[in-house]
Amino acid sequence: MSKIYLNECGIICALGEGQAQVKARLFAGQAGVSTTGRWSKGRELALGEVPGELPSVAHLPAHLRSRNNALALAALAQIREAVQAAVNRYGAGRVGVVLGTSTSGIGETEQALAHHVAHGALPPEFSYRAQEMGSPAELLALELGLEGPAYVHSTACSSAAKAMASAARMIRMGLCDAVVTGGADSLCAFTVAGFSALESVSPGQCNPMSANRKGINIGEGAALFLMEATPGGPQAVELMGWGESSDGHHISAPDPEGAGARLAFEQALRRAGVGAAEVDYINMHGTATPQNDAMESRVIATLFGEEVPVSSTKPFTGHTLGAAAAVEAALCWLAMQDDNAQGRLPPHLWDGAADPALPALNLAPPGAALGRPLRRVLSSSFAFGGSNAVLLLGRPG
Repeated sequence: MSKIYLNECGIICALGEGQAQVKARLFAGQAGVSTTGRWSKGRELALGEVPGELPSVAHLPAHLRSRNNALALAALAQIREAVQAAVNRYGAGRVGVVLGTSTSGIGETEQALAHHVAHGALPPEFSYRAQEMGSPAELLALELGLEGPAYVHSTACSSAAKAMASAARMIRMGLCDAVVTGGADSLCAFTVAGFSALESVSPGQCNPMSANRKGINIGEGAALFLMEATPGGPQAVELMGWGESSDGHHISAPDPEGAGARLAFEQALRRAGVGAAEVDYINMHGTATPQNDAMESRVIATLFGEEVPVSSTKPFTGHTLGAAAAVEAALCWLAMQDDNAQGRLPPHLWDGAADPALPALNLAPPGAALGRPLRRVLSSSFAFGGSNAVLLLGRPG
């Protein structure tokens, strides 16, 4: 089977915009989560909000004007030249778009309903189509003039990982020569209220793997990759394998035994032809909820032992939901670049209060490094409804 490469990477999240800013803050151990009341009226919460102005969406059709799509445009801008070169190389019909999201234009609907309450009518420019899950894929296809397949996965926290696996399959099946893939998700009051109703939201910075963990920080962001079957330069990272499973244990709680999570890890290793002992680092789903951290840590300890370095990067970005797997794959992609010759690891930010009920995993502290480049990295995503996905990234050597 042909190899699959992530040749270019664009990222925007609570850590900032672009590879340099995100990487600098990540390795400096600077959390991107901050306290705000913007999305939770009357209540201050720690959220992973993207700072600053986003690209204008005024040039787009009304149904594509959303914060979600503005985030996607911000990530696209960083790789657009390379994507255009791929379009010129292969033709518009041979380049596809596969993304993950969960909110799409719900935030714009909130604004429209507030306008209705105040004025008795919806804004004239409002379109219900803004809520369509396929919106970000439609946006990128329109923006780039693409004619290949363009669609979205929306399976909660595993969305972007499943999108990237689907993109790889499209290339291997010969449907596309290149795919713009990843995910985008935006903050809105609906999402924050929903997770708050589930008593899953921490009022302060999330605390993964701690005995004091109280839940997640919702975040937003976008990460896009240019995926091809040939390496596009020294920055290329191979998508060596992926695993997907659905245990259907509960609508919001993970299977405490982690059968589906384990299956996804095992599939990714098997597809890549990599043994568990060859993995250098695991980016945990690590939501800081009591049940997820318990399940995931036990699966990792069983499959990989307690020596492999691991961390959750959720305190840096917040949980970006449908974009989470892409954002975290992007953090791994950045850590695997040649300028990280000492193999600095994305650190695990927490209060250090180990939960005696959990395995004593090797949680990477700020400044941790392998002393050599990272070559095999896993990133896990475990979603509501038992939708599990794991990506395995690799570099030569």
